[in-house]
Amino acid sequence: MMLLGKFIPPVLSLKKLSTPGARRHFWGWLNAIFNKVDYERIRTVGPDRAASEWLLRCGALVRFQGYDKWQHDYNGLPTGPLGKYKIQAIDATESCIMYQGFDYLDGLKHVEEIKLSNCIYIQDECLKRISKTKSLQDSLLRLTIISCGNVTDKGIVALHKLRNLEYLFLSDLPGISKKETTVQILKKSMPSLELDLDLE
Repeated sequence: MMLLGKFIPPVLSLKKLSTPGARRHFWGWLNAIFNKVDYERIRTVGPDRAASEWLLRCGALVRFQGYDKWQHDYNGLPTGPLGKYKIQAIDATESCIMYQGFDYLDGLKHVEEIKLSNCIYIQDECLKRISKTKSLQDSLLRLTIISCGNVTDKGIVALHKLRNLEYLFLSDLPGISKKETTVQILKKSMPSLELDLDLE
């Protein structure tokens, strides 16, 4: 690009954008935008609607209380009186949800089930955030965590604060290195928990 006789190089050429590192950086930046919390939106439409928009924007699915159908289309979210649709289940399989967006979980009082599968941005801090969310401590009954490579024993142990959790399924979590110790901590703090493991 020429400007007043000076050459100004492009910020990022198409050739550079085609490299794996550049693509990862671009998608990481875009996913961070998707996860930015809009607190004004939460106040305007309520926590369930705002969280639904966040989850679908990031590629997750939601199911509302009293409905069998999973919502997967952002533009197909049902309309109606504010507060009518309450999130009962979240399937975040292969979604780009990340810690930055987890403030959307505050105020969700009806979530009974969460599935985190192949979520590259899920890490220990995300699980700690789930376990510290008061509304989820009361409502969450079932949690599935599969193939989330950044999850370690610390994140799993933090789940002991989910006092009403009835079922926990863990599979393909290479970051768990102290399986026996972690399981014993969970069993001691959550004696009624059904723990289903598929870990090496």
